[in-house]
Amino acid sequence: MNNVKKIIIDGEHLTLDDVHLVSRENANVSISPVAYKKMESSRKIVEKFLEKGEPIYGVNTGFGALANVRISKEKLRELQRNIVLSHSAGVGNYLPEDIVRAMILIRANALSKGLSGVRTVVVEKLVELLNKDIIPAVPEIGSVGASGDLAPLSHIAMVLIGEGKILKNGKVVDFCQIKDIFKPIELEEKEGLSLINGTQYMAAHLALIVRDLERLMKIATLVAASSVDVLFGTPSAFDERVQLARPHPGQIKIAQMLREFLKGSEIRESHKRCGKVQDAYTLRTIPQVYGAVLDTINWVKEIVEREINSATDNPLVFEEEIISGGNFHGEPMALCADYLAIALTSMGNMIERRIDRLVNPKVNEGLPPFLAAGEEGLNSGYMIWQYTAAALCNENKVLSHPASADSIPTSAYQEDHVSMGATAVRKLRKIYDNIVSLLSIEAMLVSVALDFRRPLKSSTIIEEFYSKIPVTASIDTFFGENFELVRKIILKEVLL
Repeated sequence: MNNVKKIIIDGEHLTLDDVHLVSRENANVSISPVAYKKMESSRKIVEKFLEKGEPIYGVNTGFGALANVRISKEKLRELQRNIVLSHSAGVGNYLPEDIVRAMILIRANALSKGLSGVRTVVVEKLVELLNKDIIPAVPEIGSVGASGDLAPLSHIAMVLIGEGKILKNGKVVDFCQIKDIFKPIELEEKEGLSLINGTQYMAAHLALIVRDLERLMKIATLVAASSVDVLFGTPSAFDERVQLARPHPGQIKIAQMLREFLKGSEIRESHKRCGKVQDAYTLRTIPQVYGAVLDTINWVKEIVEREINSATDNPLVFEEEIISGGNFHGEPMALCADYLAIALTSMGNMIERRIDRLVNPKVNEGLPPFLAAGEEGLNSGYMIWQYTAAALCNENKVLSHPASADSIPTSAYQEDHVSMGATAVRKLRKIYDNIVSLLSIEAMLVSVALDFRRPLKSSTIIEEFYSKIPVTASIDTFFGENFELVRKIILKEVLL
């Protein structure tokens, strides 16, 4: 038990690695003493305003377009239960378990800031879901990313009140399956609204994707460097002086990695005096393209880390006033997801072009046509894997159309501009998955190309990486197992 990782939430210091540890490695979660004090103070303020009988949105009024309808005191708790049940309107496939756990963690952290006016027991129950590994079944479609991610968060909140469904052993079951280990609560004034009014669907997706992308970029750059090597590319374009003449941080970093990865390659030394002046763009401009992607990731990371430590519900509770605002609006998350989707799509386009260069006998520097072993013509080698890469890129191009460019008014024009950030992150999740597949194809082909370049070896770093990928030249067979092996290895490296 001493090895169990522990994360303490206080509404201020949650990191992307914390989200990863809780959502994927079941790290234990607790609430800081400071957060308890802030939440208790916030709750007292709500109760003070309730005693005055003043109208407070979502506390003693209806919701959305019904905000002007006053609710009688004896029905305030029923109001909170009703909003959770009525807003659980999600449809489609259920979200992966790690994203649901990330949503719960980020929501608990937001409430622990002490600006939402909920009782401490509400946050304790969210934490209990995590620590007991109870996963609410959350459909992926239903949020427009504006009044918070209402529908997805409602499906989580339902479990707190003893309703809804959960994911258990890969199956969807009713709440009654966990009634012996989880005691539901009755929500009090404002608590139903606070549970569902936030950006946690969007933030959870981005937190996990950005965290993974930071690691994937290093692997992608290493694979790109190995493509440069087996295609007899020259690393002169990666010279530090070139990068400092256009000092974008990402470009400088990627070029530095490329130089490091290619250092000491026997393959490079074998053609050092070949007379080639410069390479095609997909080999020469990796620092400029991958560097721009890396800068995008770092920009998005800054915004997401700010978001997962923000109060995003409405209204917010301050010492002297309860204020209705718009922190639930998902525009920051929507724009981040769309920008990142475009960046990854461009990166995927470059990967596909290198995949083509690896198999195309017109440009693959003497490697066998389509990396086919055995009798030419009888064996097609890896020809069709470029087709697959083209299909993945085409899908990415379609998915990279910005969801945030759209807005459809909701709630009788009360909520008349929405971010569509939930759609943006759903598309981004698919594009990220496609990028992993594209990278896996490139790595698989490079592994075969390295085999054809023997006895020459690449750099120590590249050879060490490809020693984990036992894919070598062979006559035609079913190469799908090779692809799955490479993809599994890359994902393992990312999730470390």
